[in-house]
Amino acid sequence: MKEALIVGGSNGIGLSIATQLKGYDIIYIVDKVEPAIALPSHIKYKQFDLTMPDYSFFDQFGNISLLMITAGFGKLALFEELSEDYIINSFHVNTVSAIRLIHHFYDKLKGQEDFFCGVMVSIAGFMSSPFFSVYGATKAALKIFIESVNVELEMAGSPNRILNVSPGSIPGTRFNGSDNDLSLTQELAQEIISHMVAKDDLFIPKYEEVYREVLARYQKDFRAEGRHSYEYKLKSGRLNRK
Repeated sequence: MKEALIVGGSNGIGLSIATQLKGYDIIYIVDKVEPAIALPSHIKYKQFDLTMPDYSFFDQFGNISLLMITAGFGKLALFEELSEDYIINSFHVNTVSAIRLIHHFYDKLKGQEDFFCGVMVSIAGFMSSPFFSVYGATKAALKIFIESVNVELEMAGSPNRILNVSPGSIPGTRFNGSDNDLSLTQELAQEIISHMVAKDDLFIPKYEEVYREVLARYQKDFRAEGRHSYEYKLKSGRLNRK
C-alpha cells in the first residue's frame, strides 16, 4: 500500500498537490485547520500544530514513500510593523518545522529505496525582498539547508533528493488573503509532482520567463534590485498601506 504525507495540505498548493497526486492508496493531509472542501475517501485529514514541541505525532506515518511540506505563511509588511511573536512563529512554521520533519523521516530519505520529498520554499529565499524581510529570511535558511543536505545525501550514496520548489506569488491560494481556487493551481501542482518524482533538487516556476533575468539583476547589483523590488511591491496593489 502506497502512502503519502502532505504537511500544510489544507490550503493552496498543498491541497492542490493532494488532489493531483496519483497512484497512492492513502494521502494524509496534516494541517492546523481542516480543508474547506470535501475530500475523496483516500485523502485523510489529521490535525496538528507545527509549533508544538513534540513531533512524535509523525511516528504514525512510518509507511509513507512521499513527503511534501507546504506549510508556511507570510505577509507583505515593513519589518518595523512585525511583532516579535510573528517573527518567532514565522521561523517555527516556515523553517524549523520543515527541518524537523526532514530529520524525522531522514532514514527513509537516506535509504536506497525511493523516497520522494519536496519543500515549498520561495524565490524570496534567493534575494533581498523588502516588505518580506522575515519571510525571505525563513526561506533563505531553508534554501541553504536543502542544498547542504542534498550534498550529504549524494555523498552517502542515496538516490533520493529534497526538491526545493521556489515560486513567486501563486494565484489561487490563500497566501495573500485570496481564496483557494484549485483550477488555478492544478498545473503548477502537476509540475511540482513531476519534478519530485524525477528527484530533481530545484524547481523555480517561470524561471525562463521571469526569474532568470531577476536573479541576474540581483547578482549584478543586489542593492539596485532591492530598490526595484521595493517599488514593484508598492505598485502591485498587494499592499494595504495607510
